[in-house]
Amino acid sequence: MPIPRLRAYRGPALLSYGFRPFFLFAALYSAAAILAWLPMFYGELSAATLFVPQDWHVHEMLFGYVAAVITGFLLTAIPNWTGRLPLQGAPLLVLVGVWLAGRVAVNVSAWTGWLAAAVIDSGFLVLVAAAAAREIVAGRNWRNLKVVAVVGFLAAVNIAFHLEEHFGGAADYAVRAGVGAVVLLIALVGGRIIPSFTHNWLTRERPGRMPAPFGRLDFATVAMSAVALALWIALPSGPATAAALLAAGILQTARLVRWAGDRTLAEPLVLILHVAYAFVALGFVLTAAAALALVARSAGIHAWTAGSFGTMTLAVMTRASLGHTGRQLTAGPLTQAIYAAVIVAALARIAGALEPQWSMPLLAVAALAWTVAFLGFGLGYMPILCGARKTAG
Repeated sequence: MPIPRLRAYRGPALLSYGFRPFFLFAALYSAAAILAWLPMFYGELSAATLFVPQDWHVHEMLFGYVAAVITGFLLTAIPNWTGRLPLQGAPLLVLVGVWLAGRVAVNVSAWTGWLAAAVIDSGFLVLVAAAAAREIVAGRNWRNLKVVAVVGFLAAVNIAFHLEEHFGGAADYAVRAGVGAVVLLIALVGGRIIPSFTHNWLTRERPGRMPAPFGRLDFATVAMSAVALALWIALPSGPATAAALLAAGILQTARLVRWAGDRTLAEPLVLILHVAYAFVALGFVLTAAAALALVARSAGIHAWTAGSFGTMTLAVMTRASLGHTGRQLTAGPLTQAIYAAVIVAALARIAGALEPQWSMPLLAVAALAWTVAFLGFGLGYMPILCGARKTAG
């Protein structure tokens, strides 16, 4: 693994590495967006956006929150992959500014018009994909181009989201495509980092059975998942889609079992990665059931979004924030409370979809727990993200 180099940097610590501003602002925005979402859902709050409330919620969580976390991850991982210099200082501030401009544009699109909002908002992921591709090509790190391809696809989906919302009144296809792209990205990246981090911790703490190396099952799982997601995007209902989704769910479960997550109970910082990936498999199974009209469609979608996206992003943000600022890689009480809250939020949201008669109180529980998790990360990790890196000794 190439060792990234750092420029001599004397500016604010927040702009010294990409994960710092994007993880911080993403978490705070996610908490604020969920706090606003419930009153909007109940019709008690209106916003100056042209998006219908449901699509606003989905868009801002996918292309606002998740896109920012993906960017923070890529800006941190790519220097490790390529050995090239990371983005710092003014260039990083510009990228953060573009993301913030997108959030403002979407939320005041009723004033600016849909086209201006679409151009401003869509520009962020286009810039991220282009910058990531440039660095990976320059570093000849070819195997990671597939990750950039998924980010590029997500950028295209964001553009399609604005077009479908404006011309069709709702962004049904773009919503599924956006969710599917992130699920596939987690399958790709999770298949690398979860076994790797698990192996490192077990080697140090509990020698014995280790995660299975990448093999034919992993390749088949990712391929089957991509096929199933493509079918679901195009045709969300029907036996063929259900069969493909169920097959992917079974393969994802088998893949997860091979990663020895049951041996990591003593370290929540590692265990949470396995929990997050379990929601991927659950999402496939529930979405398969929804394709046969056995459960509500939102059950599987929220297993992926509230469950996998929420839990995995917090797992990555906490680990990267600790590791890249010189802190000990272990989950303290605050971090464990954050993990517990996001799991409660995910389970409550899924249960609310499966049990409609309890949906109202479960929605409130989910929103409160989500806010606790992400506001807890934002406020609790703010001194770490805005402060200097700890040095040995």
